[in-house]
Amino acid sequence: MSTPTAMPACLYIVATPIGNLSDMTPRAIETLKQVAIIACEDTRTSGKLLAHFSIDTKGSNTNDDDKTANKIDNTDSTTDNKTRGHNKLWAYHEHNSAIQTPKIIEMIQQGHSVALISDAGTPLVSDPGYQLVQAAHAAGVTVSPIIGASAAIAALSVAGLPSDRFSFIGFLPAKTHGRQKQLSALKSRTETLIFYEAPHRIVASLEDMAEVFGADRGVAFCRELTKTFETVFKSTLGELIEFVKADDNQQRGEMVVVVAGVNVAQDDDDISVHDKLLQRLLEDMSVKKSAALAADITGVKKNALYQRLLELQA
Repeated sequence: MSTPTAMPACLYIVATPIGNLSDMTPRAIETLKQVAIIACEDTRTSGKLLAHFSIDTKGSNTNDDDKTANKIDNTDSTTDNKTRGHNKLWAYHEHNSAIQTPKIIEMIQQGHSVALISDAGTPLVSDPGYQLVQAAHAAGVTVSPIIGASAAIAALSVAGLPSDRFSFIGFLPAKTHGRQKQLSALKSRTETLIFYEAPHRIVASLEDMAEVFGADRGVAFCRELTKTFETVFKSTLGELIEFVKADDNQQRGEMVVVVAGVNVAQDDDDISVHDKLLQRLLEDMSVKKSAALAADITGVKKNALYQRLLELQA
């Protein structure tokens, strides 16, 4: 890059469609056209998206004496490597982020604008990018979001489950033991929980959820959102397992599983599920303060927790 770009030197976090290309925003297109560098997970996947919107990935560098553009080590074994000296599309993923991060920050500090995109959706949501954004803040580099699609939020919006409080969990561990351990830690959470899952693990993960949370726990299964074969199926975990097993097509594509939090009224009836937490809080604070903090954490009524704390002290 012979000279800094006219666009303000900044790290732009750019959301891209999760399926339907019509969801690409005009601001995202304009940003990607103007930046000097586009950092992406997979240059082949992103190259197709950018080509669809006529976004030139060759950049404007025509100075063969300028070696700055070669400072990024693009580890993708694609044809992009052959022209990377003039290529503004650079690979950035979990396997090379430790090397790429300081080099990208240096480029921004030299006056070049950089956009970070993922294969689909909003970067950093179960995608690479955390190290880069953290480094940008540490270096005093401006970070600006170019908002758009997110599978997690899209699924929450159609799930028909409480959306005032929710937690994004992302992908569960691949192995059964680790998966069940994490689910057990989430069992008593009262907010709606959002999971991503891979097709080859969806049945096993749903069965573990049913075992830990109970087969009657409410759930919304959102598959291939915004695409031709979009599925939104609201049911219980037990019913969802039968639905997915009965149709192989439901075991394909991108999946978001939105699970209802534990019923607060049920917690009031069986408040002993929180005994471990309550006993730990009592070690450091009064019954009154323990009840108030536990209520904030669990969503259970403070008076019910207060009575249980008194019982534990007896």
